[in-house]
Amino acid sequence: MANACEQLTEYASAGVAPALRAVDCVANEMAAGAFGRLFGAGGAMAPVLTIVLTLYIAFFAFSLLTGRSSLGISALSPRMLRLGVVLTFATSWVAYQGVVWNLAIGGPDWIAGMLMGAKGSATQLFGDRIDIVFSAINQISEATSQGAQAAKEGGEAAGGAAGAAIAAKGAGGLFTPESVMWMGALLLLLGTVGVLLTARIALAVLLALGPIFVVMALFGGTRGLTAGWLRGVVLTAITPLFVVLGGGITLELLVPIISGLVESANAGEIDGRGAMAFFLVASVHVALMVMVVKVAATMVTGWQVFGLGASERDRDAPQGHAAAAPAPAAAPAPSVSAYQSRTSTVSAAAAAAAGASVTGGESAARSSDRRTVVTQVVGGGIEPLRQGDSATRAKGIGSRFRSASNDTGKLPKEKTR
Repeated sequence: MANACEQLTEYASAGVAPALRAVDCVANEMAAGAFGRLFGAGGAMAPVLTIVLTLYIAFFAFSLLTGRSSLGISALSPRMLRLGVVLTFATSWVAYQGVVWNLAIGGPDWIAGMLMGAKGSATQLFGDRIDIVFSAINQISEATSQGAQAAKEGGEAAGGAAGAAIAAKGAGGLFTPESVMWMGALLLLLGTVGVLLTARIALAVLLALGPIFVVMALFGGTRGLTAGWLRGVVLTAITPLFVVLGGGITLELLVPIISGLVESANAGEIDGRGAMAFFLVASVHVALMVMVVKVAATMVTGWQVFGLGASERDRDAPQGHAAAAPAPAAAPAPSVSAYQSRTSTVSAAAAAAAGASVTGGESAARSSDRRTVVTQVVGGGIEPLRQGDSATRAKGIGSRFRSASNDTGKLPKEKTR
């Protein structure tokens, strides 16, 4: 394995496809070495794994003794399944490589190959096509340089200072068609090979540290770290898929442009419009790659990770429900009907008192008695419930809760007879 990776690394500078092959080989070798040093036969983390498993069983036994858990299928099945998964992926490189590594590396590549109809690795095919594009750009630049050199030598051989000046002016300048073409080539290189290599290297580092985060899935306090690790693995795994698919469309757009540049270079100069078109397509591809990374990050953020971690929306859900809870209903205000019924009762009492005063007017005059008749009630005082007013008072339930303190300082009007 080491000799094969060394040979691939030596030829990595020959093009994009050899560089991708070298990165995959080195990443696989690094992940295997890291796994062996962590949880292998003589790994440094083997005693730590034993201690962690002992604590996990001890915590479960303590929860059984205190009555927080029960010996049932619903309680034992998730724990036994979690324990088996952790032991399998943390102690066996064959299982870890066959499941985690192959899914993260080979899964997106297989999907891209099916969508593009390619036989073999879609990423390697994409790298070969990029090499063809840069080879054509290199040929265009060489043909242009040879033409400029020939024009310069012809001007010097003719002995004309004007011819040499014109040749130097045509060969120099910052925004010449050749310089614009090379800036577009750099942008295309950054948006394709740069993103691919960055994603592959980041994925290799995450997979090398994977067994540590797999062990953290045992406890609820560290389970969120496992969920974050899985999100990072998925993000760096699906990014090359989008790069290959989007880059395939970009390369299809560049084929006629590069063909026109090759024809113009063979004629002696680079077409300025073709160089600008090439730069524009390369710039659009870089913007597309930025959008692809943002979209992939948004997709991964909303993933629940098999219940290992909750998203931001779920963490904010209790606050939202609390805000949406209805406010306690306020005490109903005294209705108009209750007020009118209370007024009619007082008026009837006043009329009866007035009749009694007319009947006994002479006796009242003789004895000079002083009587007080209530003719109006001011405020929200509470009248004692009478026997015939039960149906009327039942309609004004809210008036019973009014305090008598509302009538403080307000006395009923008196009428002296």
